[in-house]
Amino acid sequence: MKVIIPVAGIGKRLKPHTDSLPKPLLTVAGRTILDHVLRPLKKIDVEELVLVIGYKGELIREYVDKNYNFNTRYVEQEKLLGLGYALNLAIRETEDGPLLIILGDTIVECDLSEFTGAGDFVLGLREVPDPERFGVAEIENGFIASLEEKPSEPKSNLGLIGLYYFSDSLLLKQLLGQHVDSGKLTSGEIQFTDALQEMIQAGTRFVPYTVSGWFDCGTVRTLIEASAAFIARMEQPQPPAGSAYISPVFVAPDAQVKNSIIGPNVTIESGATVENSVLKDTIVNAGASVVSVVVENSIIGRDSDVRGRAQTLSVGRESRVIFEALLKSDK
Repeated sequence: MKVIIPVAGIGKRLKPHTDSLPKPLLTVAGRTILDHVLRPLKKIDVEELVLVIGYKGELIREYVDKNYNFNTRYVEQEKLLGLGYALNLAIRETEDGPLLIILGDTIVECDLSEFTGAGDFVLGLREVPDPERFGVAEIENGFIASLEEKPSEPKSNLGLIGLYYFSDSLLLKQLLGQHVDSGKLTSGEIQFTDALQEMIQAGTRFVPYTVSGWFDCGTVRTLIEASAAFIARMEQPQPPAGSAYISPVFVAPDAQVKNSIIGPNVTIESGATVENSVLKDTIVNAGASVVSVVVENSIIGRDSDVRGRAQTLSVGRESRVIFEALLKSDK
């Protein structure tokens, strides 16, 4: 089976963190988003892994080649013209046959063997509170009857969550190619959902598959929420003397915590230091130093140095933040 994962996006909503890293290499509960996507593939037979790369693609290539031994092919996406355009770049040079597509910027908890065994053509779905932001599916008689991309008046609350299986990719390849060749754009993009709808109209019977766990990692808030959900399932660490942990928290074994209150929903990654601070709903990335602050709903980038006092903070890699007023009052 071939697997295609598009990871070419810029990640505008996660700036400044995506100024130095592509979104799939940001972390959730101590692992990159890409790790959460790729690790489940080890349990299925992957003949070829195709990654569509673009923004900072060399970092993704380096990371995957270093940490995984899939038969991997990289496809460069120079124009950001939507998911349909990205997938066409990958599929046009892929042999027909079974195909699994997984979006590279979301985390789906799913038994992939069960998913691909649910039918010849399967779409992953999840009930969502804001279906107007998604491709939305209508179901009739156990199959998907129609799809619509980001409808202003959704006919259901079942959103496509970025997981798709095709027992044969020939028709999809033809339709995506036709969409790209036509030059027709919907909201400025080649829409993948449009090609799926045309497959339905041509007689393809898609089986709906509702996933139990799905995490959108597109904003600071949702990234923190995803991390919190994962660390809640982990064994909780014991705090060092002089500090307190409010579960759930994750503290890497080589991280240092001194005289601080940590949690809930806090991740402190490898090599980070937190001292004389209070952290809640926050991710402290590898190598960062956090001293004498009160922080919540925040992400502290790799190798950053934050000192003073803050309430809400989003600091990119290798930043330096010092709140002089608090430092002076402590003298």
